[in-house]
Amino acid sequence: MPLAGVLRPALLAAARSPKAERAITRVPATKSLVDRFVAGTSTPDAVAATRDVLSTGRFVTIDHLGEDVTDAQQATANVEHYLDLLDALSAISDAAAVTRPTEISLKLSALGQSLPRDGHKVALENARTLCTAAEAAGAWVTVDAEDHTTTDSTLSIVAELREDFPSLGTVLQAYLKRTEADCAELSWSRIRLCKGAYREPASVAHQGAAVDEAYVRCLRVLMNGTGYPMVATHDPAMIAAATRLALAAGRTTRDFEFQMLHGIRDAEQRTLVADNHRLRVYLPYGDQWYGYFMRRLAERPANLAFFLRAVAGSAGR
Repeated sequence: MPLAGVLRPALLAAARSPKAERAITRVPATKSLVDRFVAGTSTPDAVAATRDVLSTGRFVTIDHLGEDVTDAQQATANVEHYLDLLDALSAISDAAAVTRPTEISLKLSALGQSLPRDGHKVALENARTLCTAAEAAGAWVTVDAEDHTTTDSTLSIVAELREDFPSLGTVLQAYLKRTEADCAELSWSRIRLCKGAYREPASVAHQGAAVDEAYVRCLRVLMNGTGYPMVATHDPAMIAAATRLALAAGRTTRDFEFQMLHGIRDAEQRTLVADNHRLRVYLPYGDQWYGYFMRRLAERPANLAFFLRAVAGSAGR
């Protein structure tokens, strides 16, 4: 098995390990790599980074980092963070645009979905509050996907919110075996398709090369639908497949968009924009960066190699 295939499960397990978090966050070299992926810790940091991205002709979706909240007060605090962000974004958002250049991304587990009592209801009402504020601010909202145990609850909440907010987007993860059917059911809407970034068992998720095959099948379904596909990938093969499938479905470059992570393949992002494609940057911020950071290391061996070199250099000083 390739080294990356061995490391990825270990890194994804570490992403949910408090012991690993304590060890890794204490390494001085960690911060330099985190700064590459995370746009600061505060709302002003996020707004400044947003202005920079928009100035290059790219769009942005902003994630206030945090997940797996089991305390109602923390869920409320996360809502307040987003409300502050949306208030700041209202000055630079374009409510008149058909495709809105600013967006927020929400993890429902950060809004209370995991609370032991009434979590589904709490997350629904918190998300409704943020959808209302986003509409007033001229920003879109997309609900992120998390591990497979949350999928039914997440899609149920999205369906209910779409009765009042039809532009609401959501994320589907191609590695889940259910996702092709979910794409068919939701191909009329705004869907961000990603490969998947959580550690999932083979009973529910494709593994290895089968993930790429599933991604292309799901892309085909979405491109042949009537909605707005958001192609979240850094993989050149998947970018080429999306372009080919969009053309075959009669779509122009205005009828879908690519999405990439802040700090990864910046030159390629700019090239896609220069080629008249829409490109949205996923821009995370906040101090709860550990889980996000570990998933980024797991996705690309080059990220891990960069981190390990930095750690080795730090240890040698």
